[in-house]
Amino acid sequence: MRLFYIVLSLLLLPSAAMAQDAVDSIGLPESARIIPDSALYHYAVSATATSSTRHTPFWLLNNRLGLSSLDKNNGYLRAGFFRRMPHQKRFEWGFGADFAVPYNFTSNFVVQQLYGEIRYRSLELGLGSKNRYMGFTDPELSSGDMTFSLNARPVPQLYFAMPKYETVPGTNRWLAFKGFFGLGMFSDWRWESSHVGPKGRWNSKVLYNSKALFMRIGDPDRHPVTFEGALEMASQFAGTLHLYDSKLDKEVSVTPPHGFVDLIKGIIPLASSSDGADGNNLLMSDVSNCYGNHLGQWAAALNFNPRSSEWKFRTYYQHFFEDHSMMFFDYLWRDMLLGFEVTFPKNRFIEKFLYEYLITKDQAGAVYHDKTPDIPYQVSGRDSYYNNGLYIGWEHWGMGMGNPLLVSPIYNADHSLTFMHNRVKAHHFGFTGRPTDELWYRALITYTRSWGTYDTPTPNIKRNFNMLLEVAYAPQRLKGWDFRAAIGSDGGSLVGPSFGAMLSIKKTGWLKL
Repeated sequence: MRLFYIVLSLLLLPSAAMAQDAVDSIGLPESARIIPDSALYHYAVSATATSSTRHTPFWLLNNRLGLSSLDKNNGYLRAGFFRRMPHQKRFEWGFGADFAVPYNFTSNFVVQQLYGEIRYRSLELGLGSKNRYMGFTDPELSSGDMTFSLNARPVPQLYFAMPKYETVPGTNRWLAFKGFFGLGMFSDWRWESSHVGPKGRWNSKVLYNSKALFMRIGDPDRHPVTFEGALEMASQFAGTLHLYDSKLDKEVSVTPPHGFVDLIKGIIPLASSSDGADGNNLLMSDVSNCYGNHLGQWAAALNFNPRSSEWKFRTYYQHFFEDHSMMFFDYLWRDMLLGFEVTFPKNRFIEKFLYEYLITKDQAGAVYHDKTPDIPYQVSGRDSYYNNGLYIGWEHWGMGMGNPLLVSPIYNADHSLTFMHNRVKAHHFGFTGRPTDELWYRALITYTRSWGTYDTPTPNIKRNFNMLLEVAYAPQRLKGWDFRAAIGSDGGSLVGPSFGAMLSIKKTGWLKL
């Protein structure tokens, strides 16, 4: 099994990274998405303000690439300048600088994007923070990908990408692959330190690895039915772990092994070769089981696009895992994100409808036990999705990097960075439409129940109902302008009731330099 895991990880290395900014184009009319052939440079400036009764409603906060705040009154001014990479030439280069000055955010200045990149043929290499997404879930309507969602700020990284499917020679275009590999560092450790306080647990300068391989069977230009499959994986490793020692009544710092071999094993999930870290036994379990915090998912999608109709149908499935046992078939795969999409023929009422069912209650069961001389059996339950015994979990700047229905740590009243509600069951609906060429809307409706976690179950099942209605207006006579209004509402005991509204104005344009 271990040899298979090594080979599989090595196969992912030459694959490559995520795709374009999938959020900023949401709701734009087709005329606004058309790029002039000679235009390489573009700019975007915007202003957004949110006001709520208690806290920012769920769908006004989540799946916005971390550019949002839980505070009931917040906003930001944002400006960006970019150079795109067209595909007419074999070699191209690009860059992006995107900054925000926020009000009532987790930081006083946000570097949302700052990157440089080059492309040769179908391969891309870049360095920095960039809004990217490559996955099976719809950026406009989905509740969110289980591993790499649009919920948190991008992590600065070196990334290597083949962002579009490339067909395998000799398969008559039946088989195609794409993928990504990234290596970077989380950028939020100063905020973590101030957020959790002197007796909290936080990490600094933790390294980040992401990788995935996507496969497509069938040619969408010729075949009405195509299948897609993917293995996506990520890890947190190295860095420094800070925690409060009650016996010493002070904060202590622990440094995991960080030799070259250990760093490789942070990418290829294996036990560390080191005996410990700085003589501290706190890490013995981690380095002996698997170095760092590793997670990922198997994903699959089936697309049906009949040639004789404008109707399109899509269903997808994601199986999340936190260790080897749930990655393979040691335990039943009871947890899932299951989605169905319908794209309608062109009309003035509805363009697309989506339904998702999410369940994360099982997590390989309620029992965890390492082998001992007395009981030589391994039971690998209590996976505790997005949490880890040493690393603070799968979050960046307080926002979960996976599906936001497993409520992000930014909601925790005690300022801890633990996911307190990762055993959930949810039904999520979304639909969007374009009544006119200038007007667009989307609506999201979500019902969630939470059982807390296995370690800290809720005394009673917590429920929440979340709603969003967003409208965008892009007048043709004001080219490049985009005006938006959204209302959101939360009800129930999971994140608490709230009602709020968001207003946004944005101007984009292309420059011929």
